[in-house]
Amino acid sequence: MTARLVADDEIVMHLEVDRYLSAPSPAERELLERAPSPVLDVGCGPGRHVLALVESGRVALGVDVAPSAVDIATKRGAPVLLRSVFERVPASGRWASALLLDGNIGIGGNPHALLVRLAELLHSGGRVVAEVEAPGTSTRWLNVRIEWGDRISPAFPWARVGVDDIGDVAARAGYQLEEIWSAEGRWFAHMKLR
Repeated sequence: MTARLVADDEIVMHLEVDRYLSAPSPAERELLERAPSPVLDVGCGPGRHVLALVESGRVALGVDVAPSAVDIATKRGAPVLLRSVFERVPASGRWASALLLDGNIGIGGNPHALLVRLAELLHSGGRVVAEVEAPGTSTRWLNVRIEWGDRISPAFPWARVGVDDIGDVAARAGYQLEEIWSAEGRWFAHMKLR
């Protein structure tokens, strides 16, 4: 089943619910290897990445604002907290890496503010692995809603960050862009805190 992230009748992103509930794909597992432990998964949803990290013996924690997603993650045994990354997060200043997958660099509608917040949570030299939009996609700030069948969420702030812009976004927030790659039709960026 697919839900949609929609802004003013423009589909911003298809949310592949089945993918969010399944185990990480081979490309996602490879991506998780790039994230040193301990790992903070921001917008962790039902906790599939957190669970995979913990099952591989690594320390990880997820945070998400959606009660239903956190409930699913908790029932699966994933260590997650129901809260915003902009609220108090345990082990502030000690996380080695943070994940912003499935478009989560758009959380809060301000990628710069999100990356600056993560800089407070990461230790010196910490890393962020983010999923970004394909080449040619402009970076935009939006108000979006989730549409799933006949259900529609209230609008909330979101942003899209294109792969062409991630270097500038990262640099302004105090990160060095280390790598960009594509896998399974998705684009990812690896950034290191300066």
